[in-house]
Amino acid sequence: MKLTFSKMHGLGNDFVVIDGARQPVSLTPEQLRYLADRHFGVGCDQILLVEKPTQPGVDFRYRIFNADGGEVEQCGNGARCFVRFVHEQGLTDKREIRVETVRGIIAPRLEGDGNVTVDMGEPRFLPAEIPFLHDDDVVIYNLDVADETLEISVVSMGNPHAVQVVADVEAHPVDEHGPLIEGHERFPQRVNAGFMQIVDRHAIKLRVYERGSGETLACGTGACAAAVTGIRRGLLDSPVRVTTRGGDLTIAWGGPGRPVLMTGPAATVFTGEIDL
Repeated sequence: MKLTFSKMHGLGNDFVVIDGARQPVSLTPEQLRYLADRHFGVGCDQILLVEKPTQPGVDFRYRIFNADGGEVEQCGNGARCFVRFVHEQGLTDKREIRVETVRGIIAPRLEGDGNVTVDMGEPRFLPAEIPFLHDDDVVIYNLDVADETLEISVVSMGNPHAVQVVADVEAHPVDEHGPLIEGHERFPQRVNAGFMQIVDRHAIKLRVYERGSGETLACGTGACAAAVTGIRRGLLDSPVRVTTRGGDLTIAWGGPGRPVLMTGPAATVFTGEIDL
């Protein structure tokens, strides 16, 4: 089976994007892992599949598969690439579209300067909605990892995140702590682990160990999660500039009951065809 694709990235968080709206596409976990493999396949953090919507009032359906072949609920950097892809492929001429995901509808908008703003919806904090094994909704939880007790905040941005504040994000043992938090028994569906350094009340540095992919150069939902938990803890004020290893995102959140808005770039690297 020959498959055409676009290789794209949002701040270095890279994707293989496939048009499943004009052709039926069904990929096995083995094929997904092959596509994501940086030595034998195309190479990416995630595979994004554009499909026709399954409900009225929506322009597209958006599916995300991690490098390990598992399907996940949401990806912020991918959502920005999604918007650029459907415009470049002539699938729509709308500046703002409504996109169906596993966890609900998102509304990305292509800005005049080429950046993309995504309405990521309202953050969810109840442990059962993360999911996270705890009875009460509190701002800071203790999490035992190896021989340490970490202070984390949890939030769902359509996918689960655990965020901790660290003194120096570059010196922090992300490679060690990331997989231990990701697979912690208190997160039944695993979790994305965020490591946030406060720069000032409107700026942070961030590294994210993503569920099923490992550390990536940037994580859109991780940037949203970090900014939201920082605001909720009284450490940050909206808007927040989030500096990742791949570049900067701007996150705005007006507080409880309001959606999170994420703005940043998306770029196409190349298009190609692969024989599966």
